[in-house]
Amino acid sequence: MSTPTSEESLRYHSATPPGKLAIQVTKPTKTQKDLAMAYTPGVAEPVRAIAEDAEAAYRYTARGNLVGVITDGTAVLGLGNVGALAGKPVMEGKAVLFKRFANIDVFDIEVDASDPERFIETVKAIAPTFGGINLEDIAAPHCFAIERELSAALDIPVFHDDQHGTAIIIAAGLLNALEIQGKRIEEAKIVCLGAGAAGIASMTLLKALGARHENLYMLDRKGVIHSGRDELNEYKAAFAHETSKRTLADACTGADVFIGVSGANLLPPEKLRLMADKPVVFALSNPDPEIRPELAKQTRDDLIMGTGRSDYPNQVNNVLGFPFIFRGALNVRARKINTEMQIAAVHALKNLAREPAPPEVLEAYQLDSLEFGPDYIIPKPLDPRLIDVVAPAVARAAIDSGVAAEEYLR
Repeated sequence: MSTPTSEESLRYHSATPPGKLAIQVTKPTKTQKDLAMAYTPGVAEPVRAIAEDAEAAYRYTARGNLVGVITDGTAVLGLGNVGALAGKPVMEGKAVLFKRFANIDVFDIEVDASDPERFIETVKAIAPTFGGINLEDIAAPHCFAIERELSAALDIPVFHDDQHGTAIIIAAGLLNALEIQGKRIEEAKIVCLGAGAAGIASMTLLKALGARHENLYMLDRKGVIHSGRDELNEYKAAFAHETSKRTLADACTGADVFIGVSGANLLPPEKLRLMADKPVVFALSNPDPEIRPELAKQTRDDLIMGTGRSDYPNQVNNVLGFPFIFRGALNVRARKINTEMQIAAVHALKNLAREPAPPEVLEAYQLDSLEFGPDYIIPKPLDPRLIDVVAPAVARAAIDSGVAAEEYLR
């Protein structure tokens, strides 16, 4: 895969029309009567219906297939706090993925609000527009409170993909990798380098899947998060426990799993050598991982490796999750995306990787074969089966956990 140059990227985005999105009219507008139905006076009828029953908006408007991709621009890619407007190309890109993979329409919304409460109030005020909200590129720790408050206040799914999307793909790949390595999540010792949105959400989901609290070692810039530290926020403190481990070397000693959601080249070979036999290493810093796969495999020929890059096997890519998770949630008008729905997505992705890859996948990636094993623990993003496997699993979990619309619960 060739990486686009700066000039190519700017030319791509500036070609007429600028940007990556447009709005399409979905009803006839050829005659005077068509226009009279699209606008006044005919539009008054659905207005009256919705004023009488808010659920009618799903019948008469695009709300049921419309997601808001919303950011404050405080944590855009690896570029940091570039501001709301500078985040717009990324939000448009996210919209493209929603449409391409799950036929979900998107309005991208860039909110110029550095204060979390102002951001929350803004999103609450515009929420009636949408059937779901995808929060994007919001810095920790504010992202946790923002998602929690919006989820509690709104009756539509609110999903911070940088947290839960990453966590779901990590979990699916990790369960498969551990099985191949002859290990179980209930006994695995797991190191997570990075205590931001992705790290905290990933460890939370792994605990829901059976990982033991005392086997999780999360590290931030100050080292291991342990119970003796008194400066931890509430989100980091949830992963503190009594331990003598303080450094990355301490944590890696005897560890079965390393998950990096931090920065480039932070896992040197000497620390990788300290890990247990048959380790699993997910070095997810992008574009430069915590350790490059070539160096990792040269250091440990018994490992299973995943990265965030598309030019190596086992790419941990959020596009495997969020389009299909929202598709499933929207299909049953779920009020939220809960842990049960996330776990359903994990198992759907995990199991799909065990199925023979269809010819379309082999052709798309120019491969002769693709079989479940150390270099194929997660489905490929261009696998056409994803929407038929993940979305129904998420929808069924929404129904079974009681968060779908009433008509689906009966």
